[in-house]
Formats: sequence, C-alpha cells, structure tokens
Amino acid sequence: MEKFIVSARKYRPQTFSTVVGQEHITTTLKNAIITGHLAHAFLFCGPRGVGKTTCARILAKTINCENSTGGEACDQCHSCISFNEGTSLNIHELDAASNNSVDDIRSLVEQVRFTPQAGKYKVYIIDEVHMLSSSAFNAFLKTLEEPPSYAIFILATTEKHKILPTILSRCQIFDFKRISLQNTIDHLQEIAEKEQIETEETALQLISQKSEGCMRDALSILDKIVSFTNGQVTYSNTIEHLNILDADYYFKLTACMLEQDLAGAMLLYDDINRKGFEGDDVLNGFAEFLRNVLICTDDRVVALLEVVESFKKRFASLAKKMETGYLVSALNILNESEIQYRSARNKKLHVELALIKLCYLKQALHLTAVNGSIEKSGQAANAKPVSFRALAPIRVKEAATPGKIDYSTPVTSLPNEAVLIIESQAPPPPKAPIEAKEAPKKPPASKKISSLQAIRDQFNTEVSSGGATATALDATTLQSAWNAYIVQLKELKNPAWQSFALAELRIKDASHFEATASNNLQQKFLELERNRACEYLQQALGNRAVQFSILLIDSPDEKKDVHAPLSSREQYQKMAQEFPLVKELKDRLRLELDY
Repeated sequence: MEKFIVSARKYRPQTFSTVVGQEHITTTLKNAIITGHLAHAFLFCGPRGVGKTTCARILAKTINCENSTGGEACDQCHSCISFNEGTSLNIHELDAASNNSVDDIRSLVEQVRFTPQAGKYKVYIIDEVHMLSSSAFNAFLKTLEEPPSYAIFILATTEKHKILPTILSRCQIFDFKRISLQNTIDHLQEIAEKEQIETEETALQLISQKSEGCMRDALSILDKIVSFTNGQVTYSNTIEHLNILDADYYFKLTACMLEQDLAGAMLLYDDINRKGFEGDDVLNGFAEFLRNVLICTDDRVVALLEVVESFKKRFASLAKKMETGYLVSALNILNESEIQYRSARNKKLHVELALIKLCYLKQALHLTAVNGSIEKSGQAANAKPVSFRALAPIRVKEAATPGKIDYSTPVTSLPNEAVLIIESQAPPPPKAPIEAKEAPKKPPASKKISSLQAIRDQFNTEVSSGGATATALDATTLQSAWNAYIVQLKELKNPAWQSFALAELRIKDASHFEATASNNLQQKFLELERNRACEYLQQALGNRAVQFSILLIDSPDEKKDVHAPLSSREQYQKMAQEFPLVKELKDRLRLELDY
C-alpha cells in the first residue's frame, strides 16, 4: 500500500509560477534572478501557511539551477534533482524555534566560511527567526551585514515586530499577504480534480472561509473531510465536520426577530443547543450574520461580503427589509452579550435573554415612534403618562411624519435598559403672579417640552386639582412638624439634625417656605436631607405640594468671632481643654511643642 502524503506536502509548489496568491513576491524575485540583482539577505514575513518557506526553497533552488530560464528552475539539472531529493549540500535550513541559542548561530557562522563545493551560492534558510534570543541576534549581526559573496540568507517569520531593528535594516523585506477566497477555491478545485474527488463549490467556499487565507489550513481541512466522507465533499457534510452552524438557522432567527415571535426563537435556540453548539459560538455567528446583512444595505461595500454564493441573494433580499439603525442596535446587543457570556453562571439563560431583547427590539422602536407622535399632536391633555421599559438600548430621532421611525441616529453605546416615557403634552397650569425682582426674565418657551418638564407639569396639574383638600402652611404646625423631623434625625444619629435645629423657617405661600442657613456647612446638610425632609413634611402636614428652599444669610455672630489664626500653642491649649487625654499623652511621652 502506498504511503499517504498530505496534500500540503504533495502539492507544495516547486516553481514560482505555481505559487498561489503571491504574484507581487514571485514576480520581484524572478526579475532579480534574471537581472542578477540578488540581495545577500531576505526577510519573508506574513501570516502562517501563505508560502514563505516555499518561496525561500524555490529561490534557493532557482539561483543554483544550471539551466534556469525566465527566472524559473529547470527541474532537470543535477542541482535541481539533488534539491528535490533533499541531498543538496548548498542549502541549509535551520529551525530557529528549536535552535535559538547563541551557540547555534555561532555554528552557522562557522559554516559560512566554507565555499560551496558545487553551484554558485550557499543558501541559509532560517525559519521562525523571531524565536532567536537577543544574544543570538547580536552574534548574527556582523555576518548578516557583510557575508561572503557566495552566501545568501533567507529569514522567515510570522511576527516581524519581534525582530530587532538592526536585523530588519540589513534585509530586503517581503510582506506576504493572505490568499484570497477565490484563489483558495480555484486551487482546491484543481487538487480535487487531480485526486478525483467529487466536490461541491459551496463546500469549497466554506473551507476557504474557514481557512482565513491560509492555504495549508485549507488543504488540511480538505484532507480531513475527504477521509470523513470517503471522497465526496458536499456542503452538508462539510458543515457537519467543521461543526459550523448552518446559515439557515440565522435566517430563521432573524425572521423571528422581525415577527416578534419569541416562542419560535426560543424553540429554535433549544434545537441549536441540543446539537451541541456553545452559546458564545451562536452569539458570535449571529453577529457575523447580521454584519453581512448590514453590508448588503449599501452597494458600495457588497464586495466585502464573503459568504457562500447560494446565500448572497437571500442576504440581499433580507437587507431590504431591515433598517440600518435596527441592525446596529441588534449588533450592539449581541456584542454585549458575547462579552458578558464568560462571566454568566447560567450560559443558556444568558443567550435566551439576548434573544428576548432582540425579539422585542422592534416593539421598543415603535413605542418610541408613538411617543414622538403623541407629543406632536398635543391632544389628550388630561392623559396620564404611561411608562414602558425597553429591553434594548435605542435612541430614535423624531421623524417629520408622526408615527414614522427615523433610524438615522443608531445607538451603539447605551445601557442594556432604556426607559421610554409616552405621554401627552398637557398645557402648563396657570401660575400665580410673582414679583418682578424675584422672577428673572426667561426666554420664550419652546413649542416642544421635554419629558421631564411634562412630568412636572402633570404633577402640578394633579396638585392643583386636589388643592381644595390640601392644608395651607401654618407657622405653628410647620414648626411642630419640623421639630418632629429633628427628633427623628437625632434618633438615627444623623449629624444633620443640628443644622435643622439652627434653621429659621419663613413661610412664602400656601405650600412653600424658606429655611435659612448661616454658613456653607449648615447649607450643605440641609441640601443633603431636603428630599427626605419634604416627604416627611408632606405626610405630616397633609399637603403633597409642600416644598422648601434654602437661603444662605450672613450671621452677625460669625462676624464678631472673626479673628487672626491661632498660633501653635493656642491651638494646643484649645485642644487640651476639649480633650484632656491629649495633655496626658503629651506629658507621658514628654513631648514638646514645635514653635
């Protein structure tokens, strides 16, 4: 039985013309060989599996070929045959990942001194050169800068940023790129024909996407699927082997989102979960799916869509049904859920919550549109505000036509919950005349009022409608309730009670009074407790409209007490009077004051 050789080795390119997807590199190297303008050191860098080592071997083989034509090796001369058989003495390969010490580099430098026994050049290929230690790099510098005329160094790496700048400056750098999707498909199809493998184009497209531009990975995946399916590569068995969730599931989930079919979405995810797919893979795959839908909304970026050909029309059709702002909001929900997935204790519930948010996202957007419609209509003046809690972060710009949603300002960074308040625009209640000196001039009111102002107006309307039963403020009852609140603060050991005890109360009207503060500290304590104090007074006095403001006044007593700062001795004496233990401590430790 013939020994099996993996496709990545069996079909490794032997000439520059057979290298896939790196024409900008191979053309340059062939021209350099034809004109004789070869550098003494090359650095091949780029992603894994794109042909760096392969091009290094082809270059080493071609420059020693006895009958090279057009920058390509003949594959028939003694040098080419010995290279193909692995017996060439002019080509040396070093794996820097396992030979990264300074001694290994010194041994290589020693070999460079000997001229080639046959051929023109001695070529040294150092793979994964970024793994060399700093001392090894330094030992290599002089030889790399001024090698013998017959020595050529080819360095290969996947991480150029880890190589010392002194090494980079001594090499000609060639950047390899990822192999395109179409080039990978064509190459896989060519190999499948040579191996007499039955393939479907959609399956090859899926393999190419999974390899992410790495030809070696694509060939390894093809070998595994051929072994798994006994020579038949179809879309269904490729999906099964690669453990990829079929895009049909995502199309169905999107349909559930648009129809607000929560039950359908939950049952669909349960089916996915039973097949063994992890929740974070589902979230990531769904986000990638919606990203592809978002791309299809603009013809300028359709070229960025890398999906199976049979799905492109379905993506384009779905994109026409969905707005850009809706897609961005959905992507934000999926992104946040994927980030928080690892810390979630119940993984399945975490994914289900994300699906719930997505199913009700459309409803939340429509509720916001209704809000804008009611505000513009100015009807139902006596209607009370209704509060809805959205399950997704959204912000919808008010549209020119009532009831129509404008998605021109999508939201990408808001909390996971946003409160939407739908209310009618009630006319503001009549205000009592106020003295000109107390009411500064205000700019003319805007026709549209904010939601917060609408709530205030609604509250004032309710208070005015119940004003007949409300009790007007009286100095005696107010002071009594105030003192009761001070007692409550004392019992809670709240230091603000002293500031409340020192405050003087001045009634301004039936539901408003002032509390005076003689200094900033007292004012601060009053402000901290104002909301709780108002709630207490409203209940105690039976008047829901009771409010008080804080007035800072100058205290004549404070002006009399103003004096120069105390000296160190005066500060100590004052402290010792208040705290006798300080004096006792000073005497025991025999401390002296620092004047």
